[in-house]
Amino acid sequence: MPSLDRLHKPVLVLNASFEPINICAARRALVLVLKGVASAEEESQAHVHSARHTIRVPSVIRLLEYRRIPHQTRALSRKNILMRDRYTCQYCHRTMPSGELTLDHVMPRSRAGETTWENLVACCHPCNNRKGSRTPEEAGFKLARAPRPFSLHTSRHLMRLLAKSDDQWRKYLFY
Repeated sequence: MPSLDRLHKPVLVLNASFEPINICAARRALVLVLKGVASAEEESQAHVHSARHTIRVPSVIRLLEYRRIPHQTRALSRKNILMRDRYTCQYCHRTMPSGELTLDHVMPRSRAGETTWENLVACCHPCNNRKGSRTPEEAGFKLARAPRPFSLHTSRHLMRLLAKSDDQWRKYLFY
């Protein structure tokens, strides 16, 4: 695996209490471990090399000091909408790469639809073109799920989904 790919691999971040609180890139996880802010609880098979050392890339890190996590809100962004909707078109239910998806305003902007968590969904280009400036009902579409804000539940669900690709995470996530 090229070094750059290794450093972008997702790493589960645990609070000092072993509660899962976030996901970060391996590069950030390595920085936190090297600074003494976190310890590696699980390591992947991948390594990174410096002039004098070889370090295994962590898969799970734990913060050494407990951090109080305030009620989490996520920025409204394309990336977060696609993650919330699991990279799945909310009209035809096909899962696809982010480059093949767009965002759709359920209530079109041309009809005073706002740019909010509750009015944006992931949508493939063909469905977005077919829907046009109509509501889903007018276009004969049914939403897979009603759009709602990104919540702690959503965040934990995404961690569980990502854990399917990394068995080392499973014991830290509550299924």
